[in-house]
Amino acid sequence: MKAYSWEGLVSQSSHSTNDRQAPDQTEKLFDMKGKNALGRHGEDETCQYLIDHGHTILERNWRYGHLEIDIISLAGDGIHFVEVKSRTAPVQGEPQEAVTASKQRHIASAAGKYMSMKQKYLGRDLEVWFDVAAITYDGAQVEFRYFPAAYVPIYL
Repeated sequence: MKAYSWEGLVSQSSHSTNDRQAPDQTEKLFDMKGKNALGRHGEDETCQYLIDHGHTILERNWRYGHLEIDIISLAGDGIHFVEVKSRTAPVQGEPQEAVTASKQRHIASAAGKYMSMKQKYLGRDLEVWFDVAAITYDGAQVEFRYFPAAYVPIYL
């Protein structure tokens, strides 16, 4: 596991579940600023994780019409389209379970559009990955889980 410090958070990350301590003001931040602040914080956490694991962040909150991708990163193994799900405890289900088949289709459509628009710069031979980051905040505890290659879009 790799430990890092980022915006006052001391974290340990790997591809499995890890508990971390967040600053005491984290709960207050989310109460005061709501869902958007929680989502931004989760995306910040995920970007730092990706950077620490050799990724270059290409885009955040990339939009095309009604389509959106939270994070697009480039790594040695290809391009990653990352959906970030952040929740505060108690949660009814795991955050990653919110990436439904419908959501996967939307992300895949957005990824296809992104690749066609950026083909000139990225080339045609990149492996494409669809990843999910799941973050649960429980007071001062932060649970961060990253699921590389979480799904493969299939059209029937």
